[in-house]
Amino acid sequence: MKEEEKDSFSDDRDSPLASELTTDAGVDSGSSSTTQKEDKEKKSIIETYFSNGNRLLTLSGSSLVINDDTRRLLALFSDGRFLVSETHKFDGRVLSFEVLARKKKLAILKPTYVSQNEINAIYSIGERAQAAEASSADAELDQLQMQKDFVNVITRAATQKVSDIHVVVSDNTQIMFRTNGMMVTEMEYNKDWGEAFVRAAFASADVSDSNYAQNEFQAAQKLGSTPLRGSKGKLMLPHNVLAIRLQFNPIAFGSQYLVMRLLYADDNPDGSGDLASLGFGEFEENLFYRLRAVPTGLNVVAGPTGSGKSTTLQRNMIKLLQEKNYEINLITVEDPPEYPIPGARQMPVTNANTEEEKDEQFTKALSAALRSDPDVMMVGEVRSLSAAQLTFKGALSGHGVWTTLHANSAPAILMRLRDMGVETFKLLDPELIKGLISQRLFRKLCPHCRISVKERYNDLSVQRLKTALGDFGIENSYVRGRGCKYCNNTGVKGRMCVPEIILPDAMFLELMIKGETRKAIDYWTGDLNGRTLKEAAIERMLKGFIDLDEVERWCGLLDQRPVY
Repeated sequence: MKEEEKDSFSDDRDSPLASELTTDAGVDSGSSSTTQKEDKEKKSIIETYFSNGNRLLTLSGSSLVINDDTRRLLALFSDGRFLVSETHKFDGRVLSFEVLARKKKLAILKPTYVSQNEINAIYSIGERAQAAEASSADAELDQLQMQKDFVNVITRAATQKVSDIHVVVSDNTQIMFRTNGMMVTEMEYNKDWGEAFVRAAFASADVSDSNYAQNEFQAAQKLGSTPLRGSKGKLMLPHNVLAIRLQFNPIAFGSQYLVMRLLYADDNPDGSGDLASLGFGEFEENLFYRLRAVPTGLNVVAGPTGSGKSTTLQRNMIKLLQEKNYEINLITVEDPPEYPIPGARQMPVTNANTEEEKDEQFTKALSAALRSDPDVMMVGEVRSLSAAQLTFKGALSGHGVWTTLHANSAPAILMRLRDMGVETFKLLDPELIKGLISQRLFRKLCPHCRISVKERYNDLSVQRLKTALGDFGIENSYVRGRGCKYCNNTGVKGRMCVPEIILPDAMFLELMIKGETRKAIDYWTGDLNGRTLKEAAIERMLKGFIDLDEVERWCGLLDQRPVY
C-alpha cells in the first residue's frame, strides 16, 4: 500500500473497521476533526451493508463463482446493493459480472461507486463474519454429536438396567457401569471426548446451575420426558428412564468425575404394592402389614445409597393406599420424586441448587405438607435436623409418617437420629417410634449355572460355613457359577432385598438410648422374636437364592457374631 493510503485514524484504532478502512487522501495523526467525522460516516455506512441479515454474495467460497481479480473490484449484497470501485467504473470485468448476475436472476441494483479501501474493508468484515459463522456451525455440530453420544451411553446402560454410570476423565476417559452392584469398565475414550461428554451432560440437564464449573461440586437432574436442550426435540432418553440424577465432582490427578444415577420407570406398571417381588419373605411382609396398620407414628427405612430404600417405601405406600381403599390423603415430599405412587399427592422440592437451599426448600415443603390435611406423610429422606424435627412433628400430631435415612442398621437408626440432634425423650417413646427397618440388596444367583459349595470344599469360606451351620449348611448352599446364556455369563440374575425390621417397645428403646446395644439386640432377637440382617440373609442362602460370598460381603464372616 502506498504511504498516502496508510491508516489515518487517530481516535478509533480499536474499532474493527478502523483497521480495514482508510481514507483516499494522505492524512496523518494530526487529521482535522472534519476528516475524522467523514471517516466515521464511512464506517457507519459500511456497517449498514451487513444489517438485517444482509449477506455478501461475492465472498470467496459462496455459491456465486467469480475469480479473485474481479472480486476485488466489486461487492454484491443479497438485498441487491452493488458496490464498484470508482477507479474501475468501465472495467470489462465489472460489466461481465453484471451480465452474469442477471443471468443467474440475482437482485442487482445500479452500481454505487466507492473507494477501493471501502471494498477492501467490506471483504475483510465479511470474511471475519463468514469464519465466525463456520466456527459456530462446527460448534453446533459438535454439541449435537456429543448429545447423541450422551443418549447412546444412556440407552446402552438402560438396556442392561444399570443403576449408575461413572465417567472418569483423566489422561483418558473411562465409562463404568454399575450393574447388580458390580462396577464394570464398559467403554474407554480419549480425554478430549470425555471433557466434551461431561459438558454435554451438564447442558442437557433440566435442573442445574446456570453455568458448568469444572472445579466445583455441582448437582443436576435430567427428566426423561423432555428433549435434550439444543436438540430441537429430536433427542430423548429411553422410554424406561424416568430421570437421571447427575453429580459433577472435581478430582485429584484428573479433570472431571461425573456420576449419573438412572431412575427407571416402575417394573410394576399396574401400581401393585407387591413386596414379595422385591425379595421380602412372609415374615417381613407380615411385619410391614402390622406397621401399615398403625395410623400414627414414625417408620424409618435405612440403608446406604443404592440399597433400594425408595423402592421399598414406594411399594409400601401403594399397598397402604390399596388397603385403605384410597380413602386417605397421602402426601409425599421428595427431592426429587423418583417413582409414581398412584393416589398420592407427590410434592417435589424445586428451585434449589446448593445444599443450604435444598434444606431450606425441603423444610418449606414439609411445613406445607403438614398444613395440607394429610393422613399419612412420606418424606423422601431426612438429612438435616430441621427436616427431622418436622418429620417428628408430623408423627406427634397424629399422622403416620414414613421416611428414609442413611444408617448402618435398624438399631443404628436411633443413634443416627440422636446424632442429628433429635431430643432423647422423642426417641424413648414407643408410641412415636413404630418401625425401624434396614436393608441391603444382595445379588441373586443364576439358578441355571449356580454350583454347590461342595465343589469348593477346601475354601476357607466353606470351612466357616461348616463351623457355623454344619453339614446342613454345606448341603443346601450354593456359589456363583461360571455364567451361562441366561445370565449373560455373569453368574448372577438381578438382586433381591434382604431386610431387618424392628417393632420396638419401651425396653428396647431404653436399652439403645442408654448405650447398651448388645443387650438391646439380644432382647430384640429373643423377647421380641426379631431377626437380624445376617439371619435373614442366611435363610435366603439356604434356599439357594444368594451365595455364601454375598452373605459374608454384607454381614461379615459366618462364624463371627454380629457387632452393632
